[in-house]
Amino acid sequence: MGAAMRRIQAGNALTAFGIGFTVPFLYIYVAQVRGLGSMAATSAFVAFAVSALVALPLTGRVIDRRGPVPVVIGAAVAASAGALSLGLSTGIVPILLSALALGAGQAVMQPALATMIVWCSTPGTRTRAFALQFFMQNLGLGIGGLIGGQIVDESRPASFTLLFGIEAVMFLVLAGVILTVRMPHAPSIKDAVPRDASRSGGAWKRLLEHQAMVKLLVLGFVIFFACYGQFESGLAAFGTEAAGISPSTLGFALAANTGAIVVAQFVVLKLVEKRRRSRVIALVGLIWTVAWVIAGFSGLGHGSAMMAAAAFITTYALFGIGEAMLSPTLAPLVADLAPEGSVGQYNSAFALVKQMALALGPLGVPLGAGVPMLYIGVFVAVSLGIAWLALRLGKQLSPVQDKPSLLKDEAVPAVVVPTSEPERVPA
Repeated sequence: MGAAMRRIQAGNALTAFGIGFTVPFLYIYVAQVRGLGSMAATSAFVAFAVSALVALPLTGRVIDRRGPVPVVIGAAVAASAGALSLGLSTGIVPILLSALALGAGQAVMQPALATMIVWCSTPGTRTRAFALQFFMQNLGLGIGGLIGGQIVDESRPASFTLLFGIEAVMFLVLAGVILTVRMPHAPSIKDAVPRDASRSGGAWKRLLEHQAMVKLLVLGFVIFFACYGQFESGLAAFGTEAAGISPSTLGFALAANTGAIVVAQFVVLKLVEKRRRSRVIALVGLIWTVAWVIAGFSGLGHGSAMMAAAAFITTYALFGIGEAMLSPTLAPLVADLAPEGSVGQYNSAFALVKQMALALGPLGVPLGAGVPMLYIGVFVAVSLGIAWLALRLGKQLSPVQDKPSLLKDEAVPAVVVPTSEPERVPA
């Protein structure tokens, strides 16, 4: 890695560390520590989702016009203010306003940081760059959550204020680190879309006319809805209601997910980067199909409580292996599909789809808690659908977009773009 990439990855890891301090404890903080009840806590989570859905459609154009550096800095400052305010708030209105600022800042950071990674990499090195980002994020979240759990005390609101204060500082550290980054701009894979199509219409119109990107957005929505959208909602409801999983076992399952990612990330990377991306995503769909079948076994009640717990933990670990395979696949593919000057727009669109899937994820709760075997059957079918959609997407990709290792022997020159005057593209 060059100096720019090292700083981006370090700032990203420190931010994840700060977020890990607060994410597991937000519900307890709002509902119990501040005594506002479960509806207020749910409203805070809704505020996170709403702010992301409002901010992301506007983010891509700003990134492509002004560059990702000022966007990351602005988002980090907004998120820092939101985190600090959240830790000091005691009423429902200031908590919701703080959640809006924090959620918008975190959401805007995602495509801006992804664009910085794209600019500091080439099509041949992008796979490893995004794999490292995902690894560092999960490591930071895990360590932050572990340390935060030792600090919090429900009887001491000041302990929660300390956690949100640490998160706020980490966002400012990210802003400071990004200020020192000098951005090299690596060329993208040429002819991502036909040249004439890239010059006509608005940014969103051009994106929606790009068939491969539209199919990737649909695939991404299904992936995020079937995996991340179920972790803390439908699958947790299924485990506790149908499988009789205790909250402590659910905690072990989440730890197994993070552990599988940390252990498997660079093992699977060596396999993933030499294979077609579409087939890797299809394989993830099959792995998740097995994971859902194992989850279904845990809820049948044919074995002991220990067997049910082991099956449930295995489900989360298999999801983690799939995530480790997707991290060096999806984000680089978005970048390689983007026409030159539209990387920010494409990253923002993909981040928007992810947020929509996460917002709709809790729709699985009634099925998971009330009709558990139907819930499992639905997501077995959805996982098989991921494999089918991935293979269909592969037919829309060029050989290099589907298998970037074909470029490994090519030298790709880097063009330095001054951060003060980034290249402007027409609206």
